[in-house]
Amino acid sequence: MSSARTSPGTPRALRLVVASAVIALAGGLSQAVLAAPHEGHGGPGMGMFGGRHAEHMLDAVNATPEQRAQVKQILQAAKADMAAERSAGRQLREQGQALFAQPTVDARAAETLRQQMMAQHDQASKRRLQVMLEVSRVLTPEQRKTLSDRMTQRRATMERHRV
Repeated sequence: MSSARTSPGTPRALRLVVASAVIALAGGLSQAVLAAPHEGHGGPGMGMFGGRHAEHMLDAVNATPEQRAQVKQILQAAKADMAAERSAGRQLREQGQALFAQPTVDARAAETLRQQMMAQHDQASKRRLQVMLEVSRVLTPEQRKTLSDRMTQRRATMERHRV
């Protein structure tokens, strides 16, 4: 391989840098989309612990009225945070779309945006974990085991339906 092919000033090297940036940002975008908080019946980012899902899970573990009140309070407190995180993720995805719509993609801007997306994802993930930990302190070990078993069964059912 000649050095002319790999020197930084050649069009081929430039195409490789741009392609790498596009792949990196696309990976970041897909991570953000896949990890974006779910907006189902339970509200933003609550997944199995939000709204109707929370009621079903609390029913499944025979939660006491006190436990139900505490869990609902935890979820309500997290709702605004998760809505803000969802909005921040949406804004970053829109920035990514705008970046790729440009005639020339700025590799540095793409990397900066990817880093912002990863930081936002990390923040959202930490908040969801905090909610799960707070809920875990309300439930007994037996209730958490029951809940875990139900989630495992649900995941297996979903996997069977994906095939």
